Amino acid sequence: MLFLLTGEVQIGKTRWLESLVAELYARGVPCAGVLAPGQWVPSAGERADANGYEKLGIDNVLLPGDEHIPFARRGDLARAEGSFDEGSQAARAELAWHIPDDAIARVNAHFAQLASHVSEQGAPVSSRAPEQLAVEPACRPEQSASASLCHPERNDVAPSCHPERSAEGAEPKDLPQAPSLLVVDELGRLEIWRGGGLTEAVALLAQGPTATFPHALVVVRDYLLDDAEALLAPAWPDLARIAPDDEARAAVLAACGC
Repeated sequence: MLFLLTGEVQIGKTRWLESLVAELYARGVPCAGVLAPGQWVPSAGERADANGYEKLGIDNVLLPGDEHIPFARRGDLARAEGSFDEGSQAARAELAWHIPDDAIARVNAHFAQLASHVSEQGAPVSSRAPEQLAVEPACRPEQSASASLCHPERNDVAPSCHPERSAEGAEPKDLPQAPSLLVVDELGRLEIWRGGGLTEAVALLAQGPTATFPHALVVVRDYLLDDAEALLAPAWPDLARIAPDDEARAAVLAACGC
C-alpha cells in the first residue's frame, strides 16, 4: 500500500509523521527513508505562524540511522548569508527554499543504500512465504508509543530510539528488516515536475511493494498530488490519499499489522 500524505503548507504534516514513525518503532515496525522537520525559531515578525514561530530552514533525518543533515534554507536568508548557489537545482527551478546540490546528493546516497539492501533481500513481496514477513522489533520495548522525534519547541531534536548510533549514517545492523515502512518526506516540484531532486527515492518507489518495503508513505503538496499519483500509481495499485489525522494514523497502523 502506498499512502500519499498531503495538505496545505504548515498544517503539521511532518510533525504528524514524526509521531507516527515513533509509534511504529514502539510497536516493532521498522521505518526507513527520510523525515524533513523544519528549523523553527520564536518570532513576532511577519513570517511567524499562528503559534509565534518562524521557519528558517529544513533538516533531513535519515532513517533508520537518525543522521541529521541541514537540507534547505529559506531563499532570502541563503542570499543574505551568501550561501545561495545560482546554479543549483533549486535555484534553476526557482524554489522558495534553497537546497544545496550536495545535500540532495547525500539524501540520494541514503536511498541508493536502501535500494541496494532491497536487492539483497531477494524475492519480491508477492513470492515470500507468510513466515518470512514477520516483523523484527526495531526499538527497545520500553519506548513510549506516543513518543515524538521532536520536542514541542519544534527545532530541538529529542533523543532517538537508538542513541548509540553515530552521525555517520546507518551501519549495516541498522538497515531495515523486512517488512518495513518506506518514508519519503517529501517529493516536490524537483522530483515530480523536473525529474530531479531525490531521484533515488523516486527510483526506489518505482519498484513498488517489495519484501523489505511492502508499504510506503510519501509526503506531497496538495497542488502536486494528481501528478504524484500519476507518477507512482503504476507501481502501486493499492494507493490512498491521506491527511495528517487520526483516521489516517489508524489506516497506516492497520496496514503495518499494528
